[in-house]
Amino acid sequence: MANLEPRAQPKSRRDRQIEEVRHDPYLARSKPAEPAWCPSCGLVYHAGRWQRAERPSEPHRHFCPACLRLRDDFPAGIVTLSGDFDTAQREALLGLARRAEASEAAEHPLQRIMAVRVSKAHTVITTTDPHLAQRIGSTISHARGGRLTIDYSDD
Repeated sequence: MANLEPRAQPKSRRDRQIEEVRHDPYLARSKPAEPAWCPSCGLVYHAGRWQRAERPSEPHRHFCPACLRLRDDFPAGIVTLSGDFDTAQREALLGLARRAEASEAAEHPLQRIMAVRVSKAHTVITTTDPHLAQRIGSTISHARGGRLTIDYSDD
């Protein structure tokens, strides 16, 4: 004979989920006083985010996380292009990287290319955000082929 009693609904497991800890010393522990203005790049902190806007009158001076990374030369993302590229090929690849950066800049102004270092065997692009590095790598891999390897640090 079948059991006709309603089945008990399982309790939510959300209370037992482990919170992911993202250790980023460049993310502010508290929000800056609004309106805040970055004296280095001119971004404005308003409505809870850094954005491109007119400089407000009498803003609080506060460096944005991207400018702090640039100042300390501490990238959040690194793209390494390996291969023997001639100048034209290298410039084409860097053009793809700059276009990927520009397409992200409208929505995410903190995602920037920090530096491009060129050597005979490698071209290294450092970024202020790991997502931009992943986007640049994917864009170049899709356009030119090759092998794309993405490694994320534990931090």
